[in-house]
Amino acid sequence: MAILSQDEAQAILKKVISFSTADECEVTLNGETGGNVRSARNSISTSGAVDNVSLVVESRFGKRSGVATCNEFDDATLRRCVQRAEEIARLAPESPEYMPLLGPQQYSAAPQAFAKSTAGITPDYRAQQVGASMKICDEKKLSSAAFLNDEAGFVAKRNSKGLEAYQQITNLEFSITVRTPDGTGSGYATADYNDSSKFDAAALTRTAADKAAMSRNAKALEPGKYTVILEPAALVANSDASLLQALMGALDARNADEGRSFLSKKGGGNKKGEKLFDERVTIYSDPTMPEVATLTFSGDGRPQKKTTWIEKGVVKNLYTSRFWAQKAGIPDLPRPSGWVMEGGTQSLQDMIKGTAKGILVTRLWYIRPVDPQTLLYTGLTRDGTFYIENGKIKHPVKNFRFNESPIIMLNNLEAIGKPVRVGGNLVPPLKIRDFTFTSLSDAV
Repeated sequence: MAILSQDEAQAILKKVISFSTADECEVTLNGETGGNVRSARNSISTSGAVDNVSLVVESRFGKRSGVATCNEFDDATLRRCVQRAEEIARLAPESPEYMPLLGPQQYSAAPQAFAKSTAGITPDYRAQQVGASMKICDEKKLSSAAFLNDEAGFVAKRNSKGLEAYQQITNLEFSITVRTPDGTGSGYATADYNDSSKFDAAALTRTAADKAAMSRNAKALEPGKYTVILEPAALVANSDASLLQALMGALDARNADEGRSFLSKKGGGNKKGEKLFDERVTIYSDPTMPEVATLTFSGDGRPQKKTTWIEKGVVKNLYTSRFWAQKAGIPDLPRPSGWVMEGGTQSLQDMIKGTAKGILVTRLWYIRPVDPQTLLYTGLTRDGTFYIENGKIKHPVKNFRFNESPIIMLNNLEAIGKPVRVGGNLVPPLKIRDFTFTSLSDAV
């Protein structure tokens, strides 16, 4: 039942709305089907499957609101769910930031967000992909740990003001860490797609395996400021904090206006319209872009449209809640779910060849905020850190702790490579001068 058609989903939502006695009512239906495989030491350790549809009802009386959920759809259960939401709403305090529900909206189409190949994935497919990955590591006498997850789903919305939305979406993501038997070498690779026909676990495994073999017996370099090449996986993580995700998350109008952001101006206001980054930095979001297609509506029903956030180093737009947009008299833009950083045509290898001295960073992890006013973050390198000399990787180096801000980083750009998809975004490798490493780490 997990993937309902638009007609099937809206039929349920219409029925729920008909049961409502509230001033306003909004209903959201989410469905997901998919599965996963996890491996460790070149053996499958766990596998799982998901098949679920859930309903969320929000009822409102004046400025009071209540929410209830259910995952059964007979009339009696739906009525009880609506009644429960209304009971909670009557007991709730009034919201000081109440906004009426949206009326009918126009949404763009993003057919590339859903791929039949991904929706049709079977347990056999997962086993074959992970099996091919483990075979490579067995043959190279390396040890791997990997995670493959795929999902197909839909989101449907409807409210008593006439809003109606529906979209299907698919996603596959894979990550792998490969270690040498003596534990001194480690490599990593990751990728994600809407369309699983683009996925090749073996190719990603070879990349991680090569890095693991190359990173054995790392040499220590003194901490300091270095020219670095940050791979896309070092800039955007699938499940952890990351430097570019931190930057995008900080483009919040309210935080800026209230003085809690690097975008805040002394005395009030924000720095929208100011040039804060290298002129080569342009970042935009477009949910209909085939390579990173995603939902064309936000959680509150606002349309997600192509939006430029940073253009040639200038902050062009900030995202906001509907309440703050109305209060501040600014454009009403929801936070993007995925984005694109424009880049060049250079491959990672081209960037290495053009580097006299520097450090190649495969991945950053354990990233934590230090100062929100400067967007300063700290974290560690891992899974393949290498010294570059005269355009070639000379030897592996011990991992570092870094202290760096994406604001400073994007003002120290030396080169931008060709973007690739990571974490639902398009991200280029970046060559940065004066990247700050503060200490060494013995972890691989």
